[in-house]
Amino acid sequence: MQRKRNEQPTPRILIIGGGAGGLELATKLGKTLGKKGKAQVTLIDAHPTHIWKPLLHEVAAGTMDVNDDELDYLAQANACHFRFVLGRMNGLDRVAKQVKLAPMTNAAGEEVIPACSYPYDILVIAVGSVCNDFGVPGVAQNCIFLDTTEEAQQFHRRLLEAYMRAHAMGGAKQPGQLDVAIVGGGATGIELSAQLHQATRLLAAYGLDNVKPSDIKIHLIEAAPRLLPELPPRLSESTVKQLLALDVQLHLGERVVEARPDGVLTHTGKFIPATLKVWAAGVKAPDFLAQTDLETNRLNQVVVRQTLQTTRDDHIFAIGDCSACPWPERNTTVPPRAQSAHQQASTAYENILRLLAGKAPVDYRYRDYGSLVSLGKYSTVGNLMGNLLGSVMIEGVIARLVYLSLYKMHQYALFGPLRVGLIMIAHFFSQKLRPKIKLH
Repeated sequence: MQRKRNEQPTPRILIIGGGAGGLELATKLGKTLGKKGKAQVTLIDAHPTHIWKPLLHEVAAGTMDVNDDELDYLAQANACHFRFVLGRMNGLDRVAKQVKLAPMTNAAGEEVIPACSYPYDILVIAVGSVCNDFGVPGVAQNCIFLDTTEEAQQFHRRLLEAYMRAHAMGGAKQPGQLDVAIVGGGATGIELSAQLHQATRLLAAYGLDNVKPSDIKIHLIEAAPRLLPELPPRLSESTVKQLLALDVQLHLGERVVEARPDGVLTHTGKFIPATLKVWAAGVKAPDFLAQTDLETNRLNQVVVRQTLQTTRDDHIFAIGDCSACPWPERNTTVPPRAQSAHQQASTAYENILRLLAGKAPVDYRYRDYGSLVSLGKYSTVGNLMGNLLGSVMIEGVIARLVYLSLYKMHQYALFGPLRVGLIMIAHFFSQKLRPKIKLH
């Protein structure tokens, strides 16, 4: 059927990155514009499944089975009226309005999907962030990052292998044989430390009892003089007390200058032996963004205006960790947090609708609801921001409930209230049936 002379072509909205912000935006646009045929909404991601990134430390420790919590992009696309394409962005042609995708290979290095380009009318870049090794020698070769599900699973496999090897030998026989060094005293490093403490106790309970919990030392290394500098000092001190109670070895004011196969070296000359090393000392946007003709900063983040549109192209948005969005109230940029991506997805959705309707965009205003850090089943600490109460410091059960609610908000945006309720019921019963730690 031929298009009528005055009929406008269906706009093509392309979203790169299926993290917290990108997937929520694709879902919202698909349920509205996509369902009504008012736009072609396409989500592109380098992985076939999605998991909420703040949960990766639990996947790494084995206290969460990724198969129980991951979401299939194809299933979500089918249910929410958008299209999913497996691919990894590695370039941009703004003149031709095309995104370039790298070839995809399998585990054997064989090409499965050739390099190609995808056209767009409106582009949203939401590729998230990756760990920043700051050029420290040996980090890329000897440390594990926790940027993806595959990396978290790799850490878990290596942890189990080291544990089972020591168990077969009748216990740890060499210094550092089972030790873990976590570089970075932010939320990821702290949460992973607590989860690993829990994991080592569970492994012994499931029969790997030739290895005593005291055989494993968990080292948390932070270059700053205290943990969590973005939180009030009292909460930082409370976190330190909790970690010490869990036998986590703290090395504050120690900057790692080299990562070796058998441990890490700090600027004071201290060598910390460890078979497993995790780098969680900072983030940056993917390097390919700096090679585009969009304006980027020193962390490769795409510089955007208050409307979340890029400074050089009104038809390109950037949201989440990969964007450098102004935060005028603090004279800085919006921090790379899941709550930021969640909020920006809502503003980007509104501004895309306004752009299609020929209306002026609205400004995004970051609402800081505070920071929370989970210490597994042991505790949760953080501060909440409120218009009436200012900054409220919370700990314990209340903090834990608020922390869990953040994930539920993400699920609510993707599935709606009915399905989230069913997920909670299913999760309750499945916990009774499966081991408390992934044993393979």
